[in-house]
Amino acid sequence: MKLGRLAQYILDRRVPLEMCLLSNLHTGACASLREHPFGIFFRRGFRVCLNTDDRLMSDTTMTKETTLATELFDLSLHDLEKLPLNAMKSAFAPFDERLKLIYQVIKPGFAKARTSLV
Repeated sequence: MKLGRLAQYILDRRVPLEMCLLSNLHTGACASLREHPFGIFFRRGFRVCLNTDDRLMSDTTMTKETTLATELFDLSLHDLEKLPLNAMKSAFAPFDERLKLIYQVIKPGFAKARTSLV
C-alpha cells in the first residue's frame, strides 16, 4: 500500500507519533481498539510510542496501554523494546542523556528480560 504525501513525510522525517489507545477510544478518535491505527503505523516503521494521555479520564496506566497494545497487535518482546527506544529517540532531553538512557537502562533491561525468558 502506497503512503500519502503527509504519511510519507512523517515516516521519512521520523516524526514521533505518540499513541494513547484508551484515550483515543474514549474521545472517539477511533471506533474501537481493534481499529486503532497503532498497528498499521507500528508495522510500517513509523516512530510510534505509547502514552497515557489523560490517565484519570481514561483510567489508564502505561502498564494498561502496553498490555492492550501487546494483546491487540500481537507485539513481541522485540516490538516492546522498540516502543521506549522510539520514545527516547524523540524525547525533549539532551542527546547525551537520551543515549545514556538507551544504552544504560533500556537496552540492558530488555537484554535481561530476554535472558530470563530462556
